[in-house]
Amino acid sequence: MSAATEAPSEQLLRLGAAYGVVPDHWGYDGTLQQASAATLVAVLAALGVDASSPERVELAIQHVEDMPWRRTLPPVVVVRQGRHAHVPVHVRHGDPVTAWIELDPEVGGGRHEVTQADVPVDPRTVDGRLVGRATFTVPIDLPLGWHELHASGPSADAWCALVVTPERLELPEPLRDGGRGWGFMAQLYSVRSRQSWGVGDLADLAELAWLSARRCGADFLLVNPLHAAEPSEPMTPSPYLPTSRRFVNPLYVRVEDVRETAYLSAADRALVEWSAEPALALDTDPGPIDRDTAWTAKRAALEVVFAVPRSAARQAAFDEFCEQEGPGLEDFALWSALAERYAGLPWPDEAREVGSELVARARVELADRIEFHTWLQWVADEQLGTAQRTARDGGMAIGIMHDLAVGVHPEGADAWALGDVLAHGATVGAPPDMYNQQGQNWSQPPWIPDALARAGYRPYRDMLRSVLRHAGAIRIDHVIGLFRLWWIPEGADPSQGAYVRYDHEALLGILALEAHRAGAVVIGEDLGVFEPWVRDYLSERGILGTSILWFEKDHAGNPLAAEHYRRLALATVTTHDLPPTAGYLAEEHVTLRDRLGLLDEPVETVRKDARAEREAMLAALRARGLVTDDPSEREVVEALHRYVIETPAVLVGVSLADAVGERRTQNQPGTDREYPNWKVPLADGAGQLVLIENLFTTPRLRSLVAAIDRSLHPDDAD
Repeated sequence: MSAATEAPSEQLLRLGAAYGVVPDHWGYDGTLQQASAATLVAVLAALGVDASSPERVELAIQHVEDMPWRRTLPPVVVVRQGRHAHVPVHVRHGDPVTAWIELDPEVGGGRHEVTQADVPVDPRTVDGRLVGRATFTVPIDLPLGWHELHASGPSADAWCALVVTPERLELPEPLRDGGRGWGFMAQLYSVRSRQSWGVGDLADLAELAWLSARRCGADFLLVNPLHAAEPSEPMTPSPYLPTSRRFVNPLYVRVEDVRETAYLSAADRALVEWSAEPALALDTDPGPIDRDTAWTAKRAALEVVFAVPRSAARQAAFDEFCEQEGPGLEDFALWSALAERYAGLPWPDEAREVGSELVARARVELADRIEFHTWLQWVADEQLGTAQRTARDGGMAIGIMHDLAVGVHPEGADAWALGDVLAHGATVGAPPDMYNQQGQNWSQPPWIPDALARAGYRPYRDMLRSVLRHAGAIRIDHVIGLFRLWWIPEGADPSQGAYVRYDHEALLGILALEAHRAGAVVIGEDLGVFEPWVRDYLSERGILGTSILWFEKDHAGNPLAAEHYRRLALATVTTHDLPPTAGYLAEEHVTLRDRLGLLDEPVETVRKDARAEREAMLAALRARGLVTDDPSEREVVEALHRYVIETPAVLVGVSLADAVGERRTQNQPGTDREYPNWKVPLADGAGQLVLIENLFTTPRLRSLVAAIDRSLHPDDAD
């Protein structure tokens, strides 16, 4: 038996379990897949655990079992409001200890006493000393928030974060008691106007949201992640592979909407207009979206605007933003400045270390560029706020629904600044499934579970707060990743990975707390392979799931009856990883995967299965009287959306690409440069570009919206 297939020993399994490494999983084909010993050793190495020999495994087991006893308090305590929780406090055996809670200043502050519970636990010898455990009970009447738990005594002087989270995240008033909402789903960069500088921007977002509400009655607008990308060319096109999930891609800033643009001198205004010319010409270019040309032009113009003196009030607002975002913003801006300095060149090893002398010097030498990049985040934040206010002013019940990517670029700002809590030597992906039979490697470093806990979940909290600040809702891409992630050791095939478990109670609880504070709805993309209880847990916490029509099947493999869908879900016909519905009906997903060599089965077999799936869906539509015997493509697309509206799902999403008849997919999973992923501008079925100026007068969109309206309000029909 080779090392690559050798079964893990009992001790290796024990060590893996201590760190949340799962040795097996059920594959999409229903078979139990076992991770090899080599895979477990490599995953543990990425977690910072040396399991390279039986002796190292024994040492690591001893270390991880002793670790809780070395800490006076746990790194962080996350509890649900209204529930008792016991917290262990470790001191020298026999020493007295007291504990108390300092309440979150955001809920008024103050001190709350904590009582010791009668929970006898035998002492343990750790590092040559006898350690005892006292147990304290967290009271049930604590308010929601980020509190501090303190412990004090002769051998104890410690504190940790105590996070009290909602038992359940409640829906906003319009969605309660049978209320429902619907909205468009758009890839913002692809939806352009004649003022977009080649890429859909935050002004387009505001206009798209307002028009969707006023002309169509939409309640929300879901957009792709707007996370930061590289500050210099080439810019990674995928919004799901950002350099940072906390900060925003300034490519989306509308230059003309920055207030200081109004005060440019004639000469500076000419510079901005000159910069805009090559980018504005891209708005009517039907070819792949050119982010690099657009950003080169926009950056030059923004540098001109940045140099304009700000009023006292504007400067104060900028300063407050920088103070609010703290060191995280400064580190992001510093990374951006370094990325510009070393653009196209290998970074010196010292530049990769946040605490190095080179980086310390760069903070001084690049001060102007650091301020520029912090300013970009400020103006982007302002325009995001404007977009959300505009959406609500237009009548949306929810407004902008932002998307949170799974992870970040391995050489990006977050990986650089948060290296202590992100893994090295492994990336995130997915095991083989029906649509990607070779598995997927997303090339993103995962959170290290215990390191994130040691950081008090602050990097996670800060990221959520930034994304939620101007959001009516947030979609969590691959929400299963808050329960477990597929870790792929460096250099391994995507199929040769293993799941690593996370503290979902903490991660989902903190998500619910931050969403509660922001007044936002949370939707989790709960697709793929996962344990059945996960969906029940999400529902219990008030987090909506995701139901995609093509993936919803009954026990016999037929389309799931509309009335059997979940209520707590965002239901849609399609998703960005599939072709728009017109293309899917035409089997373009099969043709494309065959052309790119992504099929493990003969194309004839896959095409036969696709046709059977389509015919089964058409039969379900006919059974409900939603289509005629020989329906047109438009009729089928509208019928599929009416089918989804007949479900009890509280939210229904409509792809903007479906609304105009687009056939091309935005993204083909499992590819990088083989397909123009994330570069396809919005166009109709004939390949003609659709700009925002014409979007809401297109016959196909108006017809689909009318069909949706009739289904949602049948009593209002003539």
